[in-house]
Amino acid sequence: MYDVIVVGGGPAGMSTALVLGRARRRVLVCDSGEYRNYAARAIHGYLTRDGVSPTEFRRIARAELARYEGVELRDVRVASAHRGPDRFEVTFLGGGSAEGRRLVIATGVVDELPEIPGFETFFGRGVHHCPYCDGWEVRDRPLAVYGRGDAKGAGLALELLLWSRSVVLCTDGPSGLSDRCSTKLARHGVPVRTERIVCLEGRDWLERVVFESGPPLECAALFFNTACHLRSDLALRLGCDADAWNCRVDAKTGKTSVPGLYVVGDASRDVFQVIVAAAEAAEAAVTINRELLSADGLLD
Repeated sequence: MYDVIVVGGGPAGMSTALVLGRARRRVLVCDSGEYRNYAARAIHGYLTRDGVSPTEFRRIARAELARYEGVELRDVRVASAHRGPDRFEVTFLGGGSAEGRRLVIATGVVDELPEIPGFETFFGRGVHHCPYCDGWEVRDRPLAVYGRGDAKGAGLALELLLWSRSVVLCTDGPSGLSDRCSTKLARHGVPVRTERIVCLEGRDWLERVVFESGPPLECAALFFNTACHLRSDLALRLGCDADAWNCRVDAKTGKTSVPGLYVVGDASRDVFQVIVAAAEAAEAAVTINRELLSADGLLD
């Protein structure tokens, strides 16, 4: 039996495994090969890894984990999980299972992309959700924002003024903006285009937003703020409390409402950065190790 089973082979999952592996724990990492940043060309904001591709990041991470004999990594999808009196059992898609004393869910979230032709095509190639991850590369160039309402539309557009003074908010229909936010956008020189969006166009990179009426909007990038959902419902099926798109966890430890079950990374909070996911997971791993020590009578 494993000390800990980690479901998810992204930054959060592998960071959990690294800390526990260094504590000489027996850890199984289950990696389905699905990642939120699958379309990204580079990871940014991660000290010593700024600009590395997600593929290279995972290669380095796997090589580091391979140094620890207690850490096992399987390319497998977990189909279900069951909690017993003192352990969890996970069942793999296609057959097989494994048991662990603790279970960590690090499967992240999936962005709900608008059904606009070109949106998914240019996701990661000019269409981005995080200015902290991708804003620097398009600084001082014309930018578009896709979103409605004060928070998802105006808030993101105003934030992007840090990277460019040329920002246009595209609401794809009624803006949903309050008078206060409309006034603020106008005061800061952010136009609002409410025409329906027909498609996004470009060659290798996004170049313009095309509307039903009016001229197309030439832009170097479009940032969006739409909903996302949990990639896996394993934690929910185990009884974990959740809100609209995150599992409810203790912010410091990753503990959920289910004893022995932890959730780390994007599935646990709305700060979607690789370095944050990895750091949060490392902190949770220390908590898990100490919990196991207590269960074994080594800590009070």
